[in-house]
Amino acid sequence: MYMVSVDAEKCVACGECAGACPGSVFVVNEHAELTGNECMGCQSCILICPAEAITLSEF
Repeated sequence: MYMVSVDAEKCVACGECAGACPGSVFVVNEHAELTGNECMGCQSCILICPAEAITLSEF
């Protein structure tokens, strides 16, 4: 399983990550958030994030 972390201070709430992973990533309260444990580890959100605010860890 994978866990996505968003650095709220770096996130610019552009929504690019939400577009890369529809239904799992949403922009809420001016930063991106992942809903549930639906991350497949594809890193699409990381690659598209212009602010480099997203990290992925495996657990």
